[in-house]
Amino acid sequence: MSLQHFYLHDQVLADEGAPSFPLRLSPDDAKHARVLRLAPGEHIAVVDAAQDYFECEIAAFDDAIPVVRIAQRLDDEERPLVMLVQGLAKGDKMETVIRHATELGVSAFVPMACERSIVRLDAKKAAARTQRWRAIAKSAAMQSGQRACPEVGEPMALADVCAFLAHATAVLVCWEEAPLDARIEKALERGLRLDRALPENARIAVVVGPEGGLSRSEADALLACNPRASLVSLGSSILRTETAGIVAPALVLHELGRMMHDAREAQERTSAHVESRREEAGDACEAGGQS
Repeated sequence: MSLQHFYLHDQVLADEGAPSFPLRLSPDDAKHARVLRLAPGEHIAVVDAAQDYFECEIAAFDDAIPVVRIAQRLDDEERPLVMLVQGLAKGDKMETVIRHATELGVSAFVPMACERSIVRLDAKKAAARTQRWRAIAKSAAMQSGQRACPEVGEPMALADVCAFLAHATAVLVCWEEAPLDARIEKALERGLRLDRALPENARIAVVVGPEGGLSRSEADALLACNPRASLVSLGSSILRTETAGIVAPALVLHELGRMMHDAREAQERTSAHVESRREEAGDACEAGGQS
Protein backbone atom coordinates (compact mmCIF):
# COMPACT_ATOMS: atom_id res chain seq x y z
CA MET A 1 0.00 0.00 0.00
CA SER A 2 1.39 3.41 -0.95
CA LEU A 3 1.84 6.07 1.70
CA GLN A 4 -0.05 9.34 1.86
CA HIS A 5 2.31 12.12 0.77
CA PHE A 6 2.79 15.57 2.30
CA TYR A 7 5.04 18.39 1.05
CA LEU A 8 6.68 20.91 3.39
CA HIS A 9 7.72 24.36 2.20
CA ASP A 10 9.54 25.77 5.25
CA GLN A 11 10.59 22.79 7.38
CA VAL A 12 13.74 20.67 7.05
CA LEU A 13 13.36 17.45 9.01
CA ALA A 14 17.12 16.97 9.44
CA ASP A 15 17.14 20.20 11.50
CA GLU A 16 14.59 18.88 13.99
CA GLY A 17 16.39 18.04 17.23
CA ALA A 18 13.64 16.20 19.10
CA PRO A 19 12.78 12.54 18.44
CA SER A 20 9.23 13.59 17.57
CA PHE A 21 8.01 16.93 16.27
CA PRO A 22 4.94 18.54 14.65
CA LEU A 23 4.80 18.91 10.89
CA ARG A 24 4.41 22.51 9.76
CA LEU A 25 1.64 21.83 7.28
CA SER A 26 -0.20 24.47 5.31
CA PRO A 27 -3.81 25.03 6.43
CA ASP A 28 -5.10 23.12 3.40
CA ASP A 29 -2.76 20.19 4.06
CA ALA A 30 -3.70 20.11 7.75
CA LYS A 31 -7.34 19.96 6.68
CA HIS A 32 -6.46 17.16 4.27
CA ALA A 33 -4.78 15.23 7.09
CA ARG A 34 -7.95 15.53 9.17
CA VAL A 35 -10.11 14.34 6.28
CA LEU A 36 -7.89 11.27 5.90
CA ARG A 37 -8.57 10.40 9.56
CA LEU A 38 -4.93 9.53 10.13
CA ALA A 39 -4.26 7.86 13.47
CA PRO A 40 -1.19 7.41 15.70
CA GLY A 41 0.90 4.51 14.48
CA GLU A 42 0.15 5.11 10.80
CA HIS A 43 2.98 5.96 8.41
CA ILE A 44 3.11 8.79 5.88
CA ALA A 45 5.64 10.02 3.32
CA VAL A 46 7.06 13.52 3.77
CA VAL A 47 9.08 15.60 1.30
CA ASP A 48 10.63 18.49 3.20
CA ALA A 49 11.85 21.93 2.13
CA ALA A 50 15.29 20.48 1.29
CA GLN A 51 13.57 18.00 -1.05
CA ASP A 52 14.61 15.12 1.21
CA TYR A 53 12.24 12.17 1.30
CA PHE A 54 11.19 10.48 4.55
CA GLU A 55 8.83 7.85 5.84
CA CYS A 56 7.40 9.12 9.14
CA GLU A 57 5.29 7.49 11.82
CA ILE A 58 2.52 9.53 13.40
CA ALA A 59 3.13 9.61 17.16
CA ALA A 60 0.28 11.89 18.19
CA PHE A 61 -1.72 14.95 17.19
CA ASP A 62 -1.25 18.47 18.50
CA ASP A 63 -4.36 20.54 17.79
CA ALA A 64 -5.06 18.36 14.72
CA ILE A 65 -1.45 18.74 13.47
CA PRO A 66 0.43 15.42 13.11
CA VAL A 67 3.37 14.96 15.48
CA VAL A 68 5.73 12.49 13.82
CA ARG A 69 8.96 10.61 14.29
CA ILE A 70 11.20 9.69 11.37
CA ALA A 71 10.91 5.99 10.55
CA GLN A 72 13.44 6.01 7.73
CA ARG A 73 14.93 8.16 5.04
CA LEU A 74 13.75 6.93 1.68
CA ASP A 75 16.10 6.50 -1.26
CA ASP A 76 16.12 9.37 -3.72
CA GLU A 77 16.75 7.41 -6.88
CA GLU A 78 17.83 9.31 -9.94
CA ARG A 79 15.05 9.83 -12.42
CA PRO A 80 14.53 11.95 -15.52
CA LEU A 81 12.73 15.26 -15.27
CA VAL A 82 9.98 15.80 -17.82
CA MET A 83 8.54 19.29 -18.12
CA LEU A 84 5.44 20.10 -20.15
CA VAL A 85 5.24 23.37 -22.06
CA GLN A 86 1.49 23.63 -22.62
CA GLY A 87 -0.06 26.23 -24.89
CA LEU A 88 -2.66 28.22 -22.97
CA ALA A 89 -6.08 26.69 -23.50
CA LYS A 90 -9.55 27.92 -22.60
CA GLY A 91 -11.92 26.70 -19.91
CA ASP A 92 -10.73 24.00 -17.56
CA LYS A 93 -8.45 22.33 -20.11
CA MET A 94 -5.27 23.53 -18.39
CA GLU A 95 -6.54 22.13 -15.10
CA THR A 96 -7.25 18.78 -16.73
CA VAL A 97 -3.78 18.60 -18.24
CA ILE A 98 -2.01 19.62 -15.03
CA ARG A 99 -3.99 17.18 -12.89
CA HIS A 100 -3.49 14.11 -15.07
CA ALA A 101 0.07 14.88 -16.18
CA THR A 102 1.05 15.28 -12.52
CA GLU A 103 -0.39 11.83 -11.82
CA LEU A 104 1.83 10.49 -14.60
CA GLY A 105 4.97 12.01 -13.07
CA VAL A 106 5.56 15.28 -14.96
CA SER A 107 8.00 17.40 -12.94
CA ALA A 108 7.17 20.92 -14.13
CA PHE A 109 4.62 22.88 -16.16
CA VAL A 110 5.31 25.94 -18.28
CA PRO A 111 2.10 27.57 -19.60
CA MET A 112 2.85 29.35 -22.89
CA ALA A 113 0.87 32.15 -24.53
CA CYS A 114 0.58 31.25 -28.22
CA GLU A 115 -0.63 32.97 -31.37
CA ARG A 116 -3.69 30.74 -31.47
CA SER A 117 -4.43 30.76 -27.74
CA ILE A 118 -8.04 31.81 -27.30
CA VAL A 119 -7.63 32.77 -23.66
CA ARG A 120 -5.76 36.00 -22.89
CA LEU A 121 -4.64 36.68 -19.33
CA ASP A 122 -3.57 39.98 -17.82
CA ALA A 123 -1.10 39.95 -14.92
CA LYS A 124 -3.80 39.72 -12.24
CA LYS A 125 -5.67 36.87 -13.93
CA ALA A 126 -2.41 35.05 -14.71
CA ALA A 127 -1.38 35.16 -11.04
CA ALA A 128 -4.78 33.86 -9.92
CA ARG A 129 -4.79 31.07 -12.50
CA THR A 130 -1.25 30.07 -11.57
CA GLN A 131 -2.18 29.82 -7.91
CA ARG A 132 -5.13 27.61 -8.86
CA TRP A 133 -2.95 25.41 -11.10
CA ARG A 134 -0.37 24.98 -8.34
CA ALA A 135 -3.05 23.86 -5.91
CA ILE A 136 -4.30 21.31 -8.45
CA ALA A 137 -0.77 20.02 -9.08
CA LYS A 138 -0.13 19.65 -5.36
CA SER A 139 -3.40 17.82 -4.78
CA ALA A 140 -2.71 15.47 -7.70
CA ALA A 141 0.84 14.83 -6.46
CA MET A 142 -0.42 13.97 -2.97
CA GLN A 143 -3.14 11.71 -4.36
CA SER A 144 -0.79 9.84 -6.71
CA GLY A 145 2.17 9.62 -4.31
CA GLN A 146 4.68 11.60 -6.35
CA ARG A 147 8.23 11.96 -5.09
CA ALA A 148 7.96 15.74 -5.44
CA CYS A 149 5.29 18.33 -6.09
CA PRO A 150 5.70 19.67 -9.64
CA GLU A 151 6.58 23.27 -10.26
CA VAL A 152 3.98 25.34 -12.12
CA GLY A 153 5.23 28.58 -13.62
CA GLU A 154 3.26 31.64 -14.60
CA PRO A 155 2.33 31.97 -18.28
CA MET A 156 5.30 32.88 -20.47
CA ALA A 157 5.71 34.40 -23.91
CA LEU A 158 7.35 32.38 -26.68
CA ALA A 159 10.67 34.25 -26.44
CA ASP A 160 10.92 33.56 -22.71
CA VAL A 161 10.05 29.90 -23.23
CA CYS A 162 12.76 29.58 -25.86
CA ALA A 163 15.34 31.03 -23.48
CA PHE A 164 14.13 28.69 -20.74
CA LEU A 165 14.51 25.62 -22.97
CA ALA A 166 18.01 26.43 -24.21
CA HIS A 167 19.76 23.97 -21.88
CA ALA A 168 17.28 21.08 -21.87
CA THR A 169 18.62 17.64 -22.77
CA ALA A 170 15.99 17.43 -25.49
CA VAL A 171 13.02 19.51 -26.63
CA LEU A 172 10.20 17.55 -28.25
CA VAL A 173 7.88 19.82 -30.22
CA CYS A 174 4.55 18.06 -30.80
CA TRP A 175 3.19 19.36 -34.10
CA GLU A 176 0.42 17.99 -36.26
CA GLU A 177 2.43 18.83 -39.40
CA ALA A 178 5.44 16.79 -38.29
CA PRO A 179 6.22 13.72 -40.44
CA LEU A 180 4.55 10.56 -39.12
CA ASP A 181 7.97 8.91 -38.78
CA ALA A 182 9.15 11.71 -36.43
CA ARG A 183 8.89 9.41 -33.45
CA ILE A 184 9.41 10.26 -29.80
CA GLU A 185 12.03 7.56 -29.24
CA LYS A 186 14.17 8.93 -32.09
CA ALA A 187 14.01 12.47 -30.68
CA LEU A 188 14.94 11.25 -27.20
CA GLU A 189 17.84 9.14 -28.45
CA ARG A 190 19.14 12.09 -30.47
CA GLY A 191 18.95 14.48 -27.52
CA LEU A 192 20.65 12.07 -25.13
CA ARG A 193 23.40 11.34 -27.66
CA LEU A 194 24.13 15.00 -28.42
CA ASP A 195 24.02 15.99 -24.75
CA ARG A 196 25.99 12.89 -23.69
CA ALA A 197 23.39 12.35 -20.97
CA LEU A 198 22.04 9.22 -19.33
CA PRO A 199 18.25 8.74 -19.36
CA GLU A 200 18.03 9.01 -15.56
CA ASN A 201 19.79 12.42 -15.65
CA ALA A 202 17.83 13.83 -18.57
CA ARG A 203 15.79 17.05 -18.53
CA ILE A 204 13.22 16.64 -21.28
CA ALA A 205 10.85 19.37 -22.45
CA VAL A 206 7.63 18.41 -24.23
CA VAL A 207 5.84 21.21 -26.10
CA VAL A 208 2.12 21.03 -26.91
CA GLY A 209 0.22 23.81 -28.64
CA PRO A 210 -3.19 25.29 -27.73
CA GLU A 211 -6.45 24.80 -29.61
CA GLY A 212 -5.50 25.08 -33.27
CA GLY A 213 -1.93 23.98 -32.57
CA LEU A 214 1.35 25.80 -32.91
CA SER A 215 1.88 28.12 -35.85
CA ARG A 216 4.75 27.39 -38.23
CA SER A 217 6.70 30.39 -36.91
CA GLU A 218 6.29 29.14 -33.34
CA ALA A 219 7.43 25.64 -34.30
CA ASP A 220 10.45 27.11 -36.10
CA ALA A 221 11.35 29.28 -33.10
CA LEU A 222 11.13 26.32 -30.71
CA LEU A 223 13.33 24.22 -33.00
CA ALA A 224 15.90 27.03 -33.14
CA CYS A 225 16.11 27.52 -29.37
CA ASN A 226 18.04 24.31 -28.69
CA PRO A 227 20.26 22.18 -30.97
CA ARG A 228 18.64 19.09 -29.44
CA ALA A 229 15.09 20.17 -30.36
CA SER A 230 13.06 17.95 -32.69
CA LEU A 231 9.59 17.83 -34.16
CA VAL A 232 7.59 14.78 -33.07
CA SER A 233 4.33 13.30 -34.28
CA LEU A 234 1.65 11.82 -32.01
CA GLY A 235 0.17 9.87 -34.91
CA SER A 236 -2.23 10.51 -37.75
CA SER A 237 -5.15 11.60 -35.54
CA ILE A 238 -5.64 15.26 -34.64
CA LEU A 239 -5.75 15.34 -30.85
CA ARG A 240 -7.39 17.93 -28.62
CA THR A 241 -4.85 20.06 -26.80
CA GLU A 242 -5.82 18.58 -23.44
CA THR A 243 -5.46 15.06 -24.87
CA ALA A 244 -2.06 15.78 -26.39
CA GLY A 245 -0.91 17.40 -23.14
CA ILE A 246 -1.48 14.09 -21.35
CA VAL A 247 -0.56 11.58 -24.07
CA ALA A 248 2.77 13.17 -25.07
CA PRO A 249 4.43 13.22 -21.63
CA ALA A 250 3.04 9.74 -20.92
CA LEU A 251 4.79 8.41 -24.03
CA VAL A 252 8.01 10.23 -23.12
CA LEU A 253 8.02 8.90 -19.55
CA HIS A 254 7.33 5.39 -20.82
CA GLU A 255 10.17 5.57 -23.34
CA LEU A 256 12.62 6.94 -20.77
CA GLY A 257 11.62 4.14 -18.42
CA ARG A 258 12.30 1.59 -21.16
CA MET A 259 15.71 3.14 -21.85
CA MET A 260 16.64 3.02 -18.17
CA HIS A 261 15.49 -0.62 -17.92
CA ASP A 262 17.51 -1.60 -21.00
CA ALA A 263 20.59 0.22 -19.66
CA ARG A 264 20.33 -1.58 -16.31
CA GLU A 265 19.98 -4.96 -18.02
CA ALA A 266 23.01 -4.26 -20.21
CA GLN A 267 25.04 -3.25 -17.16
CA GLU A 268 24.00 -6.41 -15.32
CA ARG A 269 24.98 -8.58 -18.30
CA THR A 270 28.35 -6.85 -18.48
CA SER A 271 28.95 -7.31 -14.75
CA ALA A 272 27.97 -10.98 -14.96
CA HIS A 273 30.32 -11.48 -17.92
CA VAL A 274 33.23 -9.82 -16.12
CA GLU A 275 32.61 -11.92 -12.99
CA SER A 276 32.47 -15.08 -15.10
CA ARG A 277 35.80 -14.24 -16.74
CA ARG A 278 37.35 -13.62 -13.33
CA GLU A 279 36.15 -17.01 -12.10
CA GLU A 280 37.52 -18.69 -15.22
CA ALA A 281 40.88 -16.96 -14.73
CA GLY A 282 40.94 -18.01 -11.07
CA ASP A 283 40.17 -21.62 -11.99
CA ALA A 284 42.93 -21.58 -14.61
CA CYS A 285 45.47 -20.24 -12.11
CA GLU A 286 44.45 -22.85 -9.55
CA ALA A 287 44.77 -25.63 -12.13
CA GLY A 288 48.19 -24.35 -13.17
CA GLY A 289 49.40 -24.32 -9.57
CA GLN A 290 48.37 -27.94 -9.10
CA SER A 291 50.17 -29.22 -12.20
